[in-house]
Amino acid sequence: MTAAVLCKSACILGEGPIWFPDENKLMWVDIEQQRVFSLDWQSRATHYWRLEKRVTLILPVADDPNNLLLGMQGGLAKFDPINNRFQWLADIEQEQVTHRCNDGACDRQGRLWVGTMCTDFITGAGSLYMLNDELALSKKIDRLTIPNGICWSPDNQRMYFIDSTLRTVQSFLYDTATGHLTFEKIAVEVPPALGSPDGMAIDEEGMLWVAHYGGAGVYRWNPHTGELLDKIALPVPNVTSCVFGGPHLDTLFITTARQELSDETLQQYPDSGHVFYVQVPVRGLPTNPCRVRESAGFPNHAVYVPKQVFSAPAP
Repeated sequence: MTAAVLCKSACILGEGPIWFPDENKLMWVDIEQQRVFSLDWQSRATHYWRLEKRVTLILPVADDPNNLLLGMQGGLAKFDPINNRFQWLADIEQEQVTHRCNDGACDRQGRLWVGTMCTDFITGAGSLYMLNDELALSKKIDRLTIPNGICWSPDNQRMYFIDSTLRTVQSFLYDTATGHLTFEKIAVEVPPALGSPDGMAIDEEGMLWVAHYGGAGVYRWNPHTGELLDKIALPVPNVTSCVFGGPHLDTLFITTARQELSDETLQQYPDSGHVFYVQVPVRGLPTNPCRVRESAGFPNHAVYVPKQVFSAPAP
């Protein structure tokens, strides 16, 4: 399978693609340019918003279609892209100025799981946190370096998790009542020649679709056997994340990055940083929304319109 360009967004570090079925739109971020992108699937019209800090992930908020939950440098926020209204919700390692949130996802109960990392890539400086609907934060795994893809098996009995520097996908037994993790096994080992695993999605058959940074593709892995099943080839080296979407959840949307590429390499791979799409022969699982109580949030962090937030058409 070969993917085609959907949007020439030229992201420095494209990440966090999310499909919104009710609105038939795709959203993603460019972490380093502090941008949130939105693309209408029918018209292909694309807009972006630039925020005041690095933004690393987007998730829908349950029963609140006007707001998004954002992972950012220093914590979490709610963002209303229609009115450009912004509310800080929770600090996460805000006192560590070189740290930021990275990838994240919600389980079916609406609890948010989000990783943190050091922008200097210090080994073991990151952690994985779980946040409940009351914004109570608990650290679940520490000594991480680049925490990335998170997803749950179709039966919700396992959580799969990536720390990119380890080149593995770990499998944890998952307690749906409490969110407690029990390490089960290394489900996938990625050979160095295939790059490093980054973001991932899961299909209805329970197979993992993993974006390989430095591996020029999205690879389909069987987490039960560790077997490589298939590959979506991309004409760029640094593939960062993917999500199932489209009207039938059988289109895979894929983000990529331009960072760390020399001018000479960019001339060789000019589509780096763009968003790609491809129809695949299996359906994916929908994105779980976050459940954040209406009263949650810091009382001294009122809703406001940041001066540096603006929207503009994108290519």
